[in-house]
Amino acid sequence: MSKTAQQVNRKSRRSMPAFFLGIGVVCLVSAAVGGHLRLGLVMLRVAVCGLALILLARRSETCRSLTEEPDERFALIGQRTRAGTGVVLTLGNLGAFIGESASGRSGNPFYWMMATAALAYVVFVAFFRRHT
Repeated sequence: MSKTAQQVNRKSRRSMPAFFLGIGVVCLVSAAVGGHLRLGLVMLRVAVCGLALILLARRSETCRSLTEEPDERFALIGQRTRAGTGVVLTLGNLGAFIGESASGRSGNPFYWMMATAALAYVVFVAFFRRHT
């Protein structure tokens, strides 16, 4: 492995734990600003997930694929995973919107998440239709 490939590998190995740590800190700060420090500390535990990835990557091929540059197989698994997550989140928001509406409330936050998901879907279809 060349020196440049090793440097890229080290950077990609650190990027996922750094992402989790960053999300944990942002959640801590936002909860603390909102007056919920205890909740922020609980949410900071997300960083532990990123640190666990580093330790598990040494033993698990699956965890290693999350922290290093994936091969074709894991890239396809990641693509399907993201698509599946999008479907689950969209259906969850739809169910929450329907539940809120049936309870006599506006369902406004869920409406906006559904509208954003629908718009993003149309934009991605148009983009990938032109670029693939």
